[in-house]
Amino acid sequence: MPSVLMVLSGARTWTLKDGTAHPTGFWVEEFVRPHQTFIGAGLDVTVATPGGRTPVGDELSLSLGYNNDDPNEVAFQRAYLAEHAQLLASTLPLEQAQAVDYDVLFVAGGHGPMQDLAVDPSVGPLMVEMLDDPDKIVCAVCHGSASFLSAARPDGSWLFQDRELTGFTNEEETQATFAGNAVWLLEDRLRRSGARFSSVPAWGVHVVVDGNLVTGQNWESAVPAAQAILQKLNVVA
Repeated sequence: MPSVLMVLSGARTWTLKDGTAHPTGFWVEEFVRPHQTFIGAGLDVTVATPGGRTPVGDELSLSLGYNNDDPNEVAFQRAYLAEHAQLLASTLPLEQAQAVDYDVLFVAGGHGPMQDLAVDPSVGPLMVEMLDDPDKIVCAVCHGSASFLSAARPDGSWLFQDRELTGFTNEEETQATFAGNAVWLLEDRLRRSGARFSSVPAWGVHVVVDGNLVTGQNWESAVPAAQAILQKLNVVA
């Protein structure tokens, strides 16, 4: 069966414009639901973080307000994290990951990637190797697209130049109340870098498939993005 490398941020704080270290991590739903989808479809899943650091879920992502006020969904996600605690405690160091070993690279979001994956020296070369192989798939959801910023080809050009993609929008960051104190905004950086950024109004489900690149705008788009990957792999969940 196809193999997936799920990349999570290892960051625990996100440095804001005023110097505040805001508690963060990975957005729990963006790990839990796609992981459940991939495992349910029989895919072989490996979880990696920078340095093999044990990732933490952003507590904000487990608040009722970000889960449609559904306490059962929050309880499910917490239970899923507890069930897979050992998996998260023994992640593969991202710098050891080899493109030849995986069919899919999936990057979950949360503000953590803004802190570490956006400047990680390992994820960029890995993405270059995978995206340049038409038989492999690169995917990021929400702030996971921050990991794209470090992906440069040997000639210095940006891997995602002129590619259509999406990610957490300025509008969504504003409504989440972080835009005013963020050092930079993801949508702005992706546009300035040369991506063809696509979006729908805040919090809408939006998945963009551009060849072997799959992106989701926000956590509501995480499962649809995972399903788009299964469709490209011709795997039935």
